[in-house]
Amino acid sequence: MKNKNEKFNHIKCFTLGIFVLALTLVSGCQPMKETAGLERIIERGYVNVGTLFGPNSYYLDAHGPAGFEYELAKKYADHLGVELKVVPSYNLEELFPKLDNGDVDFLAAGLAVTPKRLARYNFAPSYDEVSQKLVFKQGNVRPRALKDLTGSFMVASSSSHAENLMKLKEEHSELSWQETSELDSEELLVKVLAGELDYTVSDSHTLAINRRYYPEISIGFTIKQPEPLAWLVSKQQDDSILASLIEFFGEVHQDGTLLALDDKYYGHVEQFNYVDTRMFIKAIEKKLPKYQELFVKHNQELDWRLLAAISYQESHWEPHARSYTGVRGMMMLTLATAKQMGIKSRLDAEQSIRGGAKYFKKLINLMPARIPAPDRIWFALASYNVGFGHLNDARIITERQGGDPDRWVEVKTRLPLLKQKKYYKHTKYGYARGDEPVNYVENIRRYYDTLTWMDEKAKKEKMLNEVEQLNETDEPKETEQLSLSGE
Repeated sequence: MKNKNEKFNHIKCFTLGIFVLALTLVSGCQPMKETAGLERIIERGYVNVGTLFGPNSYYLDAHGPAGFEYELAKKYADHLGVELKVVPSYNLEELFPKLDNGDVDFLAAGLAVTPKRLARYNFAPSYDEVSQKLVFKQGNVRPRALKDLTGSFMVASSSSHAENLMKLKEEHSELSWQETSELDSEELLVKVLAGELDYTVSDSHTLAINRRYYPEISIGFTIKQPEPLAWLVSKQQDDSILASLIEFFGEVHQDGTLLALDDKYYGHVEQFNYVDTRMFIKAIEKKLPKYQELFVKHNQELDWRLLAAISYQESHWEPHARSYTGVRGMMMLTLATAKQMGIKSRLDAEQSIRGGAKYFKKLINLMPARIPAPDRIWFALASYNVGFGHLNDARIITERQGGDPDRWVEVKTRLPLLKQKKYYKHTKYGYARGDEPVNYVENIRRYYDTLTWMDEKAKKEKMLNEVEQLNETDEPKETEQLSLSGE
């Protein structure tokens, strides 16, 4: 796995190439010159952006719209000083016509730069890259090459996966697959999991997110090496929108915005542990119900699922857990912290949860107000593990090295430096195993995402069951009333 900074340096190199190409396309245009397309956007006060429903692009959560592409598009709209209007599609066959027909100004949907698409559209500078993985269900025979694909194989139509398979078929005539416009890549993963398909292709980002929920999805082999992702602009438009996108991506690459956004959505999911993920899902089903009400009751106005994720990382939801360092209980509190939080028994599950939640809320409040969410949450988690003083030492090192001390993605690369004498001898609090809080935070982020997904899924299933039961109850009454009226 590439180091995140190395990855973005690689993307910057590609972006430079796109930048040079785009400058040729927009020759004669000055950056941000408000002519035609761009002028129309600014005059009407909003930009229409085409995207896809899904965890990588755009979805609605309890707090409103979310998704990597949504947030990046929102930053572009703010860059122009206009409102963002999202025009989502359910599949690629719906998406591309919206750009062709002028219904949207550009597409922001995690789309790979492919030869077929380059022939039809202009691309903004790249902001990320993904590889294509051939996936199958854990427990089945692992395919290691194209010649091993002997079962049912399906991909989404109009996708970069389908385009790549067409190219591969030129040299592998025996290769066969089906294409669908009814299912997206996530739904195809579920089909593989259910045994209804043997294989599909998934982008590395999509796979990393979904394996937190479906750990039995396994990688056979890489079917396409990393390719850049970029936003698409119609070749029928003038070049003013493309010119503004070039300027925008230059800024977000330079100021760290893109790196921070990538870390928010993908930084904690790049590492996958099958056994740990399976154990956590089993614990949610078997152990959590006993303690869930306590996390809700003592949530300190925080998401109870985050507190539950912290507790699982600390003790695996074992009230009598003990560490060699002397911390104990569900939230693994030190004796001093327990006394400070007014806790008499660390081994009492409710007291431990109440004390841990209160202490975590205190750590969040210690963070400077200028640090935005969710970074202040990740900083507080790191403090819970390694201490507020060591975290501040790492933030000071970050600032000395020219990084942003208020971004988790920057500070987490400096925390491990606290193990090296040449760094920690210049700090206030000295040596610390700085790699541990990094792993600690990333683990909790993964647990939190998985728990949130399973909780929301359970709520939807419960609601559907209640609606079905209500319908079943109402139908006989209606029949009985009709019968009585007939008499």
